[in-house]
Amino acid sequence: MPKVLVTGGSGFIGAALVRGLLAKGWDVRCLDDNSRGNPRRLAGVMDDLEFVQGDVRDAEVVDRATKGMDAVAHLAFINGTEFFYNKPALVLEVGVKGALNTLDSALKHGVGQYWLMSSSEVYQTPPVVPTDESVPFYSPDPLNPRYSYGGGKLISELLAVNYGRGKFEKTVIVRPHNVYGPDMGWEHVLPQFALRAKAAVASQPEGSVRFPIQGDGSQTRAFCHIDDFTEGCLLAYLAGDDQNIYHVGTPIETTIRELAELVVRCFGRDALIQPGAEPPGATPRRVPDVSKVGRLGYVPKVSLENGVRATVEWYAANEGLMRATSQ
Repeated sequence: MPKVLVTGGSGFIGAALVRGLLAKGWDVRCLDDNSRGNPRRLAGVMDDLEFVQGDVRDAEVVDRATKGMDAVAHLAFINGTEFFYNKPALVLEVGVKGALNTLDSALKHGVGQYWLMSSSEVYQTPPVVPTDESVPFYSPDPLNPRYSYGGGKLISELLAVNYGRGKFEKTVIVRPHNVYGPDMGWEHVLPQFALRAKAAVASQPEGSVRFPIQGDGSQTRAFCHIDDFTEGCLLAYLAGDDQNIYHVGTPIETTIRELAELVVRCFGRDALIQPGAEPPGATPRRVPDVSKVGRLGYVPKVSLENGVRATVEWYAANEGLMRATSQ
């Protein structure tokens, strides 16, 4: 069986990718320090893989984990908007050192393929929507800590392409677009909406539920369920071409207001949206053009309503996990 190292393998997307690779017959080794990942996401498949607990900033750990692999899927990064603002130096340190260490070790051990998980944040506010892979990427304001994440991913893309040029059999970059699902973490808009709606419904037993949001709710995103994303990601990595970037997501544009209203409806109530201040650096519209990965056979299938409902139900039932994690 071909062998792959997945960094960040106990993370939300990492664990889904691990399961997908195992299902396709790959021999999987995971590297994660579980600082944000959690082995529970690998429940039921832990006996089918090798798990190495370690930090991608530690070059020796990465080197040992990479030895003997046919591919490296580098996902380890610090995601979550709260961290972009509160821990920008750490976000960049993990991002840039992780990319350098995995690339150095992959080249040292003759790994054939290098797969990078990037982000739509590399192009921030796109000049055209839907947005394809040719759009210029940039950091609009180096003084805004929000761009620590996008900047780290931008650097990682440049490193992957230029380290891999003529040295790896295949280098492929995937840019996820607003991937969501149960157990995706606590620092993202959908989990925060779910828990906020749960509390609001409990404190407002009658009538429409007052629900505050950041901004006026007109901002749009294209929310992609983790099952759809994993399918598209595997197509890109396994069937995609060398030195190529693939946007993976859904082309369906949804406003933040619509998302908030949908979340509250999951509790059987209607929302009374209360606009608020918008954080600096927020992107007004982001929708991917997924025609490139579509040519490999990608077709998203999970409806937003079904996917959001399942996600909200998971968070409503597992709020105690957040309290346990924060202690």
